[in-house]
Amino acid sequence: MSLVIKEKAGFKYVDEGQGQVLMLLHGLFGALSNWEGVVNHYSKDLRVVIPMLPIYEMPIKEAGLVGLREFTEKFVETMQLDNMIIMGNSLGGHVGILYTLANPAKVAKLVLTGSSGLFENTMGGSYPRRGSYDYIRERVAYTFYDPQVASKDLVDEVFETTKSIPKCMRIVAIAKSAQRNNLALELPNIKVPTLLVWGLNDTITPPLVGFEFNRLIPNSELKFIDKCCHAPMMEHPEKFNRLVQDFLVKKK
Repeated sequence: MSLVIKEKAGFKYVDEGQGQVLMLLHGLFGALSNWEGVVNHYSKDLRVVIPMLPIYEMPIKEAGLVGLREFTEKFVETMQLDNMIIMGNSLGGHVGILYTLANPAKVAKLVLTGSSGLFENTMGGSYPRRGSYDYIRERVAYTFYDPQVASKDLVDEVFETTKSIPKCMRIVAIAKSAQRNNLALELPNIKVPTLLVWGLNDTITPPLVGFEFNRLIPNSELKFIDKCCHAPMMEHPEKFNRLVQDFLVKKK
């Protein structure tokens, strides 16, 4: 399925299928292609919605997690969404947690994969380094257990993004905001059923981070996927979807 971007009231988003809402929140360099396996699988039974987070466009003073949470709140209000399953990868998981903490009545279930919010390895002190294609290719490949998953199209997209000084400034500001925003004291306040899906070989949010999320979120369960790094839904879409499906059925 080729994902179609729609526009409404200044928001860009994907909206496929019907039923209970499954809202997907992408990471710092998240592309729509990251979620194709999830959309194709779940849009048969659920309404899958992906807001395009304004990571590269938001005012620099607002470039941070509070701004992204407020954007998500405005999007949900505009689209009149309720009783949502929220699924977030990396930074998107962090935004999903903050949204859930601030709007618990809107969220039925939470799925986090490689989420920031406790600890993450940075992708190099000078990242994103502008102008070096080889460096960007190496850094993108670093997020996958199998470097071949880092397709040329994905590397090209990140490279084009990092060529822009204003975009780089926003990326750095948001990354620093995520590193400063430790949620250890707030995670016990999440009451909705939560599934944690972690790559056993995650180098950015290592398995220990998944265990810590599991310890701190009361109604949570943790599943690992072997030979998998920071984006399980891309590296092992079938295994990832099966784990999520089992969770959604069991927790109804």
